Amino acid sequence: MRSFYLFWVSLCLLTTVGAQEAPVLWYEQPAADWNQALPVGNGRLGAMVFGGYAREHIQLNEESLWAGCPTRPDADARAHLPAIQQALLEGRIEEALALSEEHLRSDPLRIRSYQPLGDVFIDFVDHKFYLPQPRPLPVAGYRRALDLATGLATTTYTLDGVTVHREIFASAPDDVIAIRLFSEQPGGLTFRFSLSREQDARVEPVGEQELVMTGQLVDLPGPDMGPAGLHMKFAARVRAQVAGGRLQAVNNSFFVQEADTATFYLTAATDYRPETLDFDPNIDPAGRCAEILDRLAGRAYSVIRAAHVADHQAMFNRVSLDLGGEDRSHLPTDRRLQAVKDGDEDPGLAVLQFQLGRYLLMGSSRAPGRLPANLQGIWNDRYAAAWNADFHTNINLQMNYWPAEVTNLSETFLPFSDLVERLRVPGRETARLTYGAEGWTMNHLTDVFGHTAISDGIGWGTFPMAGPWLVLHQWEHFLFTRDHRYLEEAAYPSMKESAEFVLSFLIRDEKGQWVTAPSNSPENTYRLPDGSQYKFTYGATMDIQIIRELLTACLAAEAELGHPNPGFAARCQAVLADLPPTKVSARYGTIQEWIEDYEEADPGHRHMSHLFGLHPGSQITPDTPELFEAAKNTIARRME
Repeated sequence: MRSFYLFWVSLCLLTTVGAQEAPVLWYEQPAADWNQALPVGNGRLGAMVFGGYAREHIQLNEESLWAGCPTRPDADARAHLPAIQQALLEGRIEEALALSEEHLRSDPLRIRSYQPLGDVFIDFVDHKFYLPQPRPLPVAGYRRALDLATGLATTTYTLDGVTVHREIFASAPDDVIAIRLFSEQPGGLTFRFSLSREQDARVEPVGEQELVMTGQLVDLPGPDMGPAGLHMKFAARVRAQVAGGRLQAVNNSFFVQEADTATFYLTAATDYRPETLDFDPNIDPAGRCAEILDRLAGRAYSVIRAAHVADHQAMFNRVSLDLGGEDRSHLPTDRRLQAVKDGDEDPGLAVLQFQLGRYLLMGSSRAPGRLPANLQGIWNDRYAAAWNADFHTNINLQMNYWPAEVTNLSETFLPFSDLVERLRVPGRETARLTYGAEGWTMNHLTDVFGHTAISDGIGWGTFPMAGPWLVLHQWEHFLFTRDHRYLEEAAYPSMKESAEFVLSFLIRDEKGQWVTAPSNSPENTYRLPDGSQYKFTYGATMDIQIIRELLTACLAAEAELGHPNPGFAARCQAVLADLPPTKVSARYGTIQEWIEDYEEADPGHRHMSHLFGLHPGSQITPDTPELFEAAKNTIARRME
């Protein structure tokens, strides 16, 4: 996996010469919708900050708040798998599909969605900021910004002679979201601060300085969705501190009157235990929140803020990038983006995007969090998120972490690695029952409950190479860190057990080659001469490239550890010798995506799975010129 990274290493380790733009996104108007809001996160808690002046909206997330419950949906297909495999090898695809629908289909077939935690609204009632407004508000000096280097989201404006500042951050050291408001005019803050959730929760005051949300997700019956009922419990708590004014807690709200400053600390928890991939009745989410907030007692806001900034910068400032060009940081970010769309060049905006990617990975995958970044990182405002905001393992989860090592954020990978370790337990059942194999594996997605079975249908969901692909990231982490203890205790056991799955799952085709069956090239479709189209196949190119990478890595890991296993090594070497080679398509001059040179049903398909050997793999390089040229042709054809 080295070749692709050389370019990124050269970029990411550049030191700057002279002045460099501050990595700040800023705007002259509030967010019009969720996609325009500014994200803060500490790996476990996330917030999207809209920056409104009439009404501030802060949408909240907690990493483990998921609908659903643990299920073990693997179908026992062992007796039927040989017939499915034989049908695939002989080109009887419809028969293979029919058998698979009957015997491989999991129950339930689908998972439920990652959930939003709730919302904070701040309504500034002292200026009659009620919506909708009968007239435009005379706001001056408005600025909404996110400083990527400090993790501080700020909003500043002047209205009716009062200048208001807001500052919001998600602290990893203290595991809270801090919200600070202050006015340049004494007594200039009068507002209502409310905490709410649209469903499955209630909010009530505890004394005059605290709001507590408690809830339990109610999962309704749905087709193929698994058990309905009362499932995950959760809580959030907010504590308020007001200087120079009055504070009152009523129902789900704080009322602040004529204050100079107001500070709110928010945290959240669920009854989910990562180690067991399940709920834990011994966890009291509201109690956990209280414990977190109690640790802030006696500490000034300035101290909490300084600890956050120092912690954030210790990670963020490891990498700088300077692509030259004119400093345009004086322009709002949306105007810079529009100028580039209109044909302008702005290297500084590319740097800002690069650093934003690092910032988002930091915010969604680090301690105190325990889970990796999902399809939306950690930020989601929908109760039925797009693709459930799950962990898609046919490229998305892996792709989220391609920048982790090469942009010097190695610790952000640890939640990914921990999830892999936990998935090995249900993954053994998937290997045994679905594929009649040893070791462990999983398919194209998972959730916090360790779903490893085939999901969303046979054509989409059958991807037994997800497990082998995941463990290659653990090997990659070792190659960057050279942490032999990690290799011995975490990476290599996962890799070897994944290899055991591969070695027991492979079958011989009519040419005597080792192939996978069933197989697909994630989400893509091929066309047969009779016009029929399928995803289902055997021996897709990506599968074979992943296997070659994994078995080679296992041999290298054994050498690193000095723990030779001659029997295992011999099996790996024997399989490596008889894997199908990566081929060049005679039709297109591209890397051949399938076991045969099929016609492409979707030449511009979004996945380029058959280029795994180019990246993140190490099998297609300038030292393999025919394949390297075919890989370039593949990219060009996909982008036509």
